[in-house]
Amino acid sequence: MRRVGIITTLSMLLLALSASVALAAITTTINPANAPSGTRLQSGAIGCTVGDDGLTVTCTAFELAGVGNTNAFVSLTANYSGIVDCRNHGGNIVESHETTFSATNEGTLRPTRNGRLRVAVRSVSPDLDLAEPCPNPNWTPEFHAGSPTLDSWSYTLTFAGFTGAYITIT
Repeated sequence: MRRVGIITTLSMLLLALSASVALAAITTTINPANAPSGTRLQSGAIGCTVGDDGLTVTCTAFELAGVGNTNAFVSLTANYSGIVDCRNHGGNIVESHETTFSATNEGTLRPTRNGRLRVAVRSVSPDLDLAEPCPNPNWTPEFHAGSPTLDSWSYTLTFAGFTGAYITIT
């Protein structure tokens, strides 16, 4: 009887681990229809990772060739939720509230020479300044223990003159 309980417990743990790994899968989509004809990866690797802290998202540097003189817009956005504690000057927590906020790193890229587009590393992490502030400006905000959490993120590279993204990573 005890053996059946252990096997059932291990099976449930394996199922839970499999589900969490499946939810954490990163999907990369490259759509050649949304880029100048001849666009290709020249160097580097296209990809993003979530850091060991479970909060920081970093996307790699790479270079595309064959883009001509076409500019591109790159955007990395992460959505967070959490609890902000507000401390008074006496060091006591006087208020806590739930909040959601986004951190974004974006910009326009211009081809350098010979139709090459260099895409630099992009990274975002939660910033307390982006979260909902304390209602009293004399109180000091801080994230509650275990907060914030990364809810979702996305990375896109879209060429000027095209309606959709050439690269999408989520």
